[in-house]
Amino acid sequence: MCMEAYLNHETEYGWYLCLDNGRIAGGLGVIENDFHDRKDLTPNVCAVYTEEEYRCQGIAGRLLDMAVKDMKPKGITPIYLITDHTRFYERYGWEFLCMVQGDGEPSMTRMYIHR
Repeated sequence: MCMEAYLNHETEYGWYLCLDNGRIAGGLGVIENDFHDRKDLTPNVCAVYTEEEYRCQGIAGRLLDMAVKDMKPKGITPIYLITDHTRFYERYGWEFLCMVQGDGEPSMTRMYIHR
C-alpha cells in the first residue's frame, strides 16, 4: 500500500533501492508509521535491509543519508525509526530518542530520531 501511494504520487515519502546490475543489494522506505504506538512521531524509516553479500560496504548508511537528504527540502524533518540494533544508526547521525511499544509486540523497542 505504501509503495503504491508513492508510485501514484500520493505521498512525499519514498522508497530507496541500491541496485547492482539490476539486482537489489539493499533498500529502505519512508512511511507514516512503522507499526508502533507513537503515532505523533512521523514519518518513519522502515524495512532497512542489505543483502548479506553486500553488507559492510556502507550501503545502508548511504540509503539512510539519501532518505534524510531527500526529505529535508520537502520540509519533512525530523525522521524517526524503530530498531532493536544499538550503535549501528548512531554512525549515520541518528540519536536514541525513547522506547516505544510496537503493535502486537510484547516488549518495547528503541526509537531513533534524525534531526
